[in-house]
Formats: sequence, C-alpha cells, structure tokens
Amino acid sequence: MRPEKKSIVKEIKESLNASEFVYLADYRGLSVQKLAELRISLAEADAEMHVYKNRYLGVAMGEERRNELAGSLSGPTGVFTGSGEPTAVAKILVKFNKENKLPVLKGGSLNNKVLTGSDIEAMAKIPPREILLSQLVGTVQAPMSALVGVMTAKVSSLLYVLNAIEDKKKNAA
Repeated sequence: MRPEKKSIVKEIKESLNASEFVYLADYRGLSVQKLAELRISLAEADAEMHVYKNRYLGVAMGEERRNELAGSLSGPTGVFTGSGEPTAVAKILVKFNKENKLPVLKGGSLNNKVLTGSDIEAMAKIPPREILLSQLVGTVQAPMSALVGVMTAKVSSLLYVLNAIEDKKKNAA
C-alpha cells in the first residue's frame, strides 16, 4: 500500500478508535444542503459524519470487524462517529431518515458489539439518559417508601389501640 493510502487508513483508524460508536449509512441521494443540515445536527450531539472508501474503511476496521460488517460495507457509506451519547445520535439519524427518507442505516458497532440498521432504530426509541436515571432512582426508592409506609401504619395502629384503651378506662371510671 502506498504511503498516502497508509496515512488515510491510519487517520480512519484513529477516528474509529476515539469514538464511542460507529454507525454506517448509505447517504446516496442526499443533497449537499441536506448533508450540511445533518452534519450541523450531529455536531450538536458531539458526533460527525465522514465519507471514506469502503476499502480503506475495511482495512482500518481490521479483519475481524470487516468480516462482521461485510454487508454494511457496500455502496456509498457515510461513517458516523463521535464521543457524544450514542442514543442521541441514533435519534438524530432516525429522525432525519423519517423526514428525508435518507440516509439508510446499514449497521455499525457500539462497545465492540455489531449492530444492524434495525438495532440503531431501536436505540433511537430508548429514553434520554436523564429519564433513565430518574426511573432507576424511582425504582430503588420504591421499596424504601413502602417500608416507611408499613412502619407508619404499624405505629398508627398501635396508637389507635392505646387511644381505645385510654377511652375505655375513662368511660369505665
């Protein structure tokens, strides 16, 4: 491989290694203006889109990953990478796809797990991180709240019994 091609592959490999996720999509048919809009939306989520030759991308991914994503490395391929929230980027891509019918999600990887296009669409349906954390806190808090309710009820029933005994002694005297 010529030195300039090795440099390109090295740059792609560094970009892939620095990213939390890699999504692949067919961007064919998107106008320059629509691509610019998509890139602006992605920048807000700490992500970016690059277009590489599939051959260079496959070499940069390595033999094992290239074999896993072989079906995704055909035709024009846009590579979406970043350090932002993977679900936020998936939401942007799915929303953009619904509005423009493009780009077509091919697949990708997240935490060294291979994803299909439908996996990325499913990720877009996951609630934002803040909501998931609040749901987790609510789930952890629920048993403690129930325990407090039970303890309060037991103390209250004991108090009712003592009040009833007191009233009975007052009425008897």
